[in-house]
Amino acid sequence: MCAEKKDQKPGYIWSLLHHKCARCRAGNMFQTKNAYRLKYLLKMYDKCPVCDQRMEIEVGFYYGTGYVSYALTVAFSVTTFVAWWVLIGMSVHDNRFFWWLGLNITLLVMLQPFLMRLSRAIWLSFFVRYNANWQAEKENTSAPEL
Repeated sequence: MCAEKKDQKPGYIWSLLHHKCARCRAGNMFQTKNAYRLKYLLKMYDKCPVCDQRMEIEVGFYYGTGYVSYALTVAFSVTTFVAWWVLIGMSVHDNRFFWWLGLNITLLVMLQPFLMRLSRAIWLSFFVRYNANWQAEKENTSAPEL
């Protein structure tokens, strides 16, 4: 039973939400697990502690995460708007829209550290694919040639 679990491919969404390495989906991307320790918010390992995948492929690699973060915040805002509209309703005769806006802004500010890390994990997964055979490839490249 343990062999089945070991051979099972880690889930893509799970590895993104837990900020795991895109190549092995086992090693942590960030040095601290808590996104709300703001001093260490974006402190990443240079290489994955499990498979040695470089976390910053090139200088300025993570500048593109702004686009991912923007898409995440828009998706979150649309979701909260639809949920508010269905559960509470919208009207031009009162200020329910402004209550939603205030709640949405508050939630986005509170979620921002997590969203910043998530956008980095998503961005890295665009460029580095999961490789179930990373251990065999690592052994082949590290073996000395005769």
